[in-house]
Amino acid sequence: MAGYSDDLRLAHILADGADDITTRAFRALDAPALGRPDLSPAAETDRSVEEQVRGTLSRARPRDGVLGEEYGRTGYGQRVWIVDPIDCPENFVRGVPVWATMVALLEHDEVVVGVVSAPALNRRWWAARDGGAWTGRNINRAQRIRVSQVAKLADASLSSSDPAGWERHDRLDHFVNLTRSVWRTRSFGDFWSHMLVAEGAVDISAEPSASLWELAACQVVVEEAGGMFTDLSGVPSPDGGSVLCTNGRLHAEALRALGGGPLSLRV
Repeated sequence: MAGYSDDLRLAHILADGADDITTRAFRALDAPALGRPDLSPAAETDRSVEEQVRGTLSRARPRDGVLGEEYGRTGYGQRVWIVDPIDCPENFVRGVPVWATMVALLEHDEVVVGVVSAPALNRRWWAARDGGAWTGRNINRAQRIRVSQVAKLADASLSSSDPAGWERHDRLDHFVNLTRSVWRTRSFGDFWSHMLVAEGAVDISAEPSASLWELAACQVVVEEAGGMFTDLSGVPSPDGGSVLCTNGRLHAEALRALGGGPLSLRV
C-alpha cells in the first residue's frame, strides 16, 4: 500500500492491543442508569491503552515521535504516531458501544496511515495513503469502501455533534442553516459519523471543535474513500480544531452553509 504496508500492519497491531484492554474494561463496567456518569473508568483505560501503545512503538519504531491524548508528545522528527485511546468516553462509561481507539501516522505533516477500531461495534476501518480505504475484521479480511455519490444537499444525510457545541462556538445559526438544507440529520457519534461518510452511509459529518488525535486517523480513511476532509475554514488538515467531512461533491455547498471560508483543495 504505497510503501506504507509495514506501518499499516503495525497500526493494526497497536489497535489489536488497545482493543484487548478496552473491551475487557468495557465489559467490566457497571454503567450508571441515571445522572451524569463518572468518567474516571474511561480515563484509567485511556492511560492503560496509551501506555501500551507507547511501549510497543518504543520497540518497533524507536526513532518515531508519539502524540497522545493522555501524555502529550514525546520525540521529534518527521514521523509522529498519533493515538486517541478512547474516542467518545461518555459513551464508553454509559455502556453505549459507540467508541473507538484511533491510531494514525503523520509523516512530513501529512497523515499517511490511519486505523479506527470500534471493538464493541465489531467494526474497524483503515487506510494508507494511495492504498484505498477498507473495513473488516482485520487487514486480511476486508472490503474496500467508497463515499456516496449524492450530489444535492436536499438529498444528503448529515451526522453531527449536538447543537450545544455549535452554540458554544458561535456557529449555531450556521449549523441550523445546514440542517434545514439537507434531507436528514442524525448524531451517530464523533468518529462513527466520519466513518459512515467514508463508507457511503452518510454524506456529510461535522464538528465545531475537535483535537488532532480525534481526527488524524479519520482524515486518511475519508480521503482514501474518495471524500473530502477539512476544517470549517476549508483547509484540508486534521489540526484545524474543527471538521467538515463530506463525499466531496457536497463539500463546497456544506462549507458555505456553515459559514466557512474559501475551499482549499488538496494538490
